Amino acid sequence: MIKPLIKQVEDQYLRKEPLVFEIGDTVDVHQRILEGDKERIQIFNGVVIARRGGGTREKFTVRRIVSGEGVERTFPFHSPKIAKIEVKRHGKVRRAKLFYLRDRIGKATKLVERVDKAEKEAARAAKSQAKAKAKEATS
Repeated sequence: MIKPLIKQVEDQYLRKEPLVFEIGDTVDVHQRILEGDKERIQIFNGVVIARRGGGTREKFTVRRIVSGEGVERTFPFHSPKIAKIEVKRHGKVRRAKLFYLRDRIGKATKLVERVDKAEKEAARAAKSQAKAKAKEATS
């Protein structure tokens, strides 16, 4: 009885275009910062190690290493302060939470890059076109 009311109120605060990223992705989070009357964008880059919650309460955690020290920030998914998220690379993972990365240092924190079938096909097609152009240019 009361849940439809809560859902109706929350729906107006949800992000219209959802952010598309997964656990293990290396991302740049563009966050709006207000300094006095000026607004600027600050970028926080790192690996997404967790996503939790649902609806307006959904959050995600990004981890990075700064001066040899691990730094984690948790961002609200539907916050208007988040301008955009750029996915730099996709990590190949088999877990929902990557908290084990906290115990690792150096190269052990690197995740294997995941390449989708569509991306593989596009790369293969581009490579074959480049070969055909090179062959055409030499003859």
